[in-house]
Amino acid sequence: MYNNLNNNHKIKLSTLIMSGVGTIIGSGWLFGAAHAAAVAGPASILSWVIGAIMVSIIALNLVELSTTAPIRMGSMGYFLRYTHGSLASFIAEWTILIGFISSVPSEATASTQYLSDWNFTWAHNLFNQQTQSLTISGLIVSSMLCVVYFLINYYSLAFLSKSIKTITIFKIIVPIIAIVSFLIVGFNPSNLHAIGNHSLIPYGFSGVLTAVTTAGVVYAFNGFQAPITFAAEAENPKRNIPIALLASVLISAIIYIALQVAYLTTMPQNLLLHSGWNGLNFSSPFANLAIALNINLIAILLFADAFISPSGSGIIYTSLSGRVLRGMDEHMPKGIGKLDPVTKLPRTALVVVLLLSFAALWLLPSWDKLAAVISVGYVLCYATVPVSTYSFRLLSPKKPHNNVIRVPGMMFLAPLAFILATFMLYWSRWPLNGQVIFVVLLGLPLYFYYATKRKEKLTIQLAKSVWIIGYLIFIAGFSYIGSKSFGGLGIISDRYGLDHLILGLTSLIFFCWGTLVSYKTKEYIDQIDSISPVYNATCQTKSNVKNEECENNAV
Repeated sequence: MYNNLNNNHKIKLSTLIMSGVGTIIGSGWLFGAAHAAAVAGPASILSWVIGAIMVSIIALNLVELSTTAPIRMGSMGYFLRYTHGSLASFIAEWTILIGFISSVPSEATASTQYLSDWNFTWAHNLFNQQTQSLTISGLIVSSMLCVVYFLINYYSLAFLSKSIKTITIFKIIVPIIAIVSFLIVGFNPSNLHAIGNHSLIPYGFSGVLTAVTTAGVVYAFNGFQAPITFAAEAENPKRNIPIALLASVLISAIIYIALQVAYLTTMPQNLLLHSGWNGLNFSSPFANLAIALNINLIAILLFADAFISPSGSGIIYTSLSGRVLRGMDEHMPKGIGKLDPVTKLPRTALVVVLLLSFAALWLLPSWDKLAAVISVGYVLCYATVPVSTYSFRLLSPKKPHNNVIRVPGMMFLAPLAFILATFMLYWSRWPLNGQVIFVVLLGLPLYFYYATKRKEKLTIQLAKSVWIIGYLIFIAGFSYIGSKSFGGLGIISDRYGLDHLILGLTSLIFFCWGTLVSYKTKEYIDQIDSISPVYNATCQTKSNVKNEECENNAV
């Protein structure tokens, strides 16, 4: 654990909240409303409500988990290290790393895409309207922005904290100004039933659910877990981390729902009747809408914020990615996890993040493609959180120390969170969810290579991780044969919710499997039992628990 920072280097509660809100309110607010409306129409409001509820349930699991497990630098995927060993933890951390690293270029891409609507010839050449992707010059500009994010993180944690506060305040104010301005100038509630035979759900309920994951809703809420990643550097983390988590989700949910309402009810109806919600072609949605409503001052403000909001999130995501990669140092080449002796920053990891960000940017040169991949990666890691939370309860029925927050109803909230995460993966649609799961499984050779070098007991690690590997393969297979509404072959029908019923019951089986194979790893014994005033002698009292499982070195 890394608690050797002095008070001058500690991150305060206000900065933790700002890191959460500042990460959430990034490019998602600039594009999320438009993409959600294109997929779900006016019912996209419901998509944001569903997304907020789901993220809140997962956040409640994280609240308990973050006060139960030791504070360290890394990601929420690391919690499996205490209950399931290094292989399960690696899979979870690898998925969140894919999401974080891809988020860095997605924010740079958002800024560049808005920049392409500036009234300059060179700006118009940054984005190709036909392919809906960046041009070579646009990719170069986005790459330069990634370098700026890197430099801010590389040189100073203090400067990073100040940047987070200043940028986040601006990022909150601008959307609020935009919401109020749009509603005053162009509010027209008849837009909500102007197309699709006056239906509020013109593209079906499957569109509402798909929008949650692939149209930018889940992507927009991503970042609520940012305070967890800064936990090792936080002031009074056991109290401040839970507050920061829930506050981040609540503040952001209110802003996003209001933005969606403003976008839907202020769209000029002549454009709507001509193109429909899914036919609008705005490269800079809110700025283009402001121009259409003749509020040019707001358009200028939005074009400026299009650089500031994504850049603020890009700075934070670069920081998060470096810390996640630093937390995975034992699975990586030697030296990646090294902390700078003066600044205590993972500088080598940050360099690697920059290089990987370039790769993601040039492979997926558009915001919507990056956002879709990122969302699936995040949701995959979300699914591991409730398994970790409930496993800690099974291993420590009594409170290990007074600072633990036991969330009421967790015996229902944990499996519910797992089922909801599974649904979100399904809603991501085939083949996208299958492609991301394939990339996740491609990371396994990296784990086995370094685990073999460490002479780790792979038999136990595999036994405790088969559930998560099987879960990933099941999700991909089920999506392939599932409802046509979600990109599948239609072998399993969505009539009467049959596909969701089967998926929910099966995911509950995987949840039970995952929690039942949990055990006290060496990290648990060394970092939790050894400092706990209430020692839980699970390994000594359960006759069916092999001693080698309790003593196995899961590092």
